[in-house]
Amino acid sequence: MSDKIGTIIGINGPVIEADGMSSFKMREMVMVGNKKLIGEIIILQDDHATIQVYEETSGLKVGEKIISTGRPLSLKLGPGIIGNIFDGIERPLVKINEENFGYIPEGVGLISLDEKKQWDVDIIVKQGQFLKAGDFYAEIQETPLIKHKLMIPPDVQGTVVKAKENGKYTIDDVVVELENSGEKYSLPLYQMWPVRKPRPVKKRKRIETPLITGQRVLDTFFPIAKGGTVAIPGGFGTGKTMTQHQLAKWSDADIIIYIGCGERGNEMTEVLEDFPKLSDPKTGMTLMNRTVLIANTSNMPVAAREASIYTGITLGEYFRDMGYHVAIMADSTSRWAEALREISGRLEEMPAEEGYPAYLPSRIAEFYERAGYVENLNGTDGSVTVIGAVSPAGGDFSEPVTQNTKRFVSAFLSLDKKLAYARHYPAINWLSSYSGYTTMLRDWFEENVAPDFFELRGKMLKILFEENKLQEIVKLVGEDVLPDDQRLILEVAKILKVGFLQQNAYHKEDTFVPLEKQYKMLKTIEIFNDNAYKAVKLGAPISTIKDKDIFDQLYKMKYNIPNDDLSGLDELQKNIVEFYSKLCEKYA
Repeated sequence: MSDKIGTIIGINGPVIEADGMSSFKMREMVMVGNKKLIGEIIILQDDHATIQVYEETSGLKVGEKIISTGRPLSLKLGPGIIGNIFDGIERPLVKINEENFGYIPEGVGLISLDEKKQWDVDIIVKQGQFLKAGDFYAEIQETPLIKHKLMIPPDVQGTVVKAKENGKYTIDDVVVELENSGEKYSLPLYQMWPVRKPRPVKKRKRIETPLITGQRVLDTFFPIAKGGTVAIPGGFGTGKTMTQHQLAKWSDADIIIYIGCGERGNEMTEVLEDFPKLSDPKTGMTLMNRTVLIANTSNMPVAAREASIYTGITLGEYFRDMGYHVAIMADSTSRWAEALREISGRLEEMPAEEGYPAYLPSRIAEFYERAGYVENLNGTDGSVTVIGAVSPAGGDFSEPVTQNTKRFVSAFLSLDKKLAYARHYPAINWLSSYSGYTTMLRDWFEENVAPDFFELRGKMLKILFEENKLQEIVKLVGEDVLPDDQRLILEVAKILKVGFLQQNAYHKEDTFVPLEKQYKMLKTIEIFNDNAYKAVKLGAPISTIKDKDIFDQLYKMKYNIPNDDLSGLDELQKNIVEFYSKLCEKYA
């Protein structure tokens, strides 16, 4: 702790003005006032500083002291993160609730990971061994699913001069000591890292592996990549949170970090109650064995909301460095941008569009740029995938947060109010959504799913776009004026929308669909389309094309055919070919 001390001269909500600050540093973390509230220096001019405080400032007085901590706003990274629930600056909410039921008291301090808990530690280095930045020196089985690998901090290297035996240790116990050029380094079970500074990597790698979600509209039409960036914009009630819950539960990421950033308290409470009850489909254990929750609700201090995004991404990078694939769900980045706007207003900065600060685009870019598929310093591969929900006011996608996010993400999953109100979930609009990862992932899908996967996808998307154009005519003059080949397009598009794109999160066969079944379902729809089109061209009326039995099977194949036995789809394809072949013979 430093002996540098400043004095409060002004208080404006979470923004504090102080004098006597010439010996402090920009972005330094400080303790404010008699209650020692946690703050961060954001403006430093001569002897004067502006500080944003991450706690409630009620009761703070002019004249109280500012004390330096000697470091920037940093996280304690070590065992005890997985399965925990933190606030926006990594303070454990469960522990705080046990000691102060129902509220977070001011000046609760810089508590983060449990300092009393003992961990079973396997020391994997020996005396005399030279270790460089990123190398592993110990392992801890943090949960049944996650092995926590302790790494040499990025700015440290040296020869092991002391290594303790395997055993039980707390996070403060030094288990390894290094020496380099006469300088010694003590390595406990944790390291500190500034939240606003990206963790270094050896190199960024080409994105070429999909994040498998089991959601048909995503995996088939708008695929997400491991190490990619995704925006999910949508108005109130369109299913942003539910979509992220599905991705958290079913995606093939090793670790999930869910950031509830400025969301309503009751919605965040639901997340905190539901996640521990969710069963991990891969193992049958609780999902919390590979999940971290960060809760910063709309009634919590606004400055901590701004920090919560960086807390989440820093935790993600830490586990990425161990060789894990991490998916970060930020819900929602709009609330984070609103926190920026509020603090900017209190600082009396010149506002830009809709009152947001002029640096909004660069802050959004900085956040999404920390995603990526990388080779770590220790030679392992890892990734951070960032999936950010955007909540535009009134569902207006032209507002600044949505538009600037669109500039920096490669997948844009547009949630549609009309689809949501029609109970079509996920309510992802196939006309206004896109994924920039299709070309990057093409080789993977063709090798691992089917050689014609992308041709089939393109053909089905074309039908959906043609149907949209035809609907304009139908609205004006009705469907009956269309020729039968165009009426067939309407029918095939309906099968695609109801039988394929619509997915039931509460149905055991439909909540998660493996890629093989997704492909076969789409192939079945293509076989129907091709065979029915032949019959139409031979003069078969649309009324005979619409066979009730076949249409029922197409609509219900997502429910009736088990994910582990796809022989029913082969049978359905055979029935379709036989039925329309007979119809063609009749009209030939």
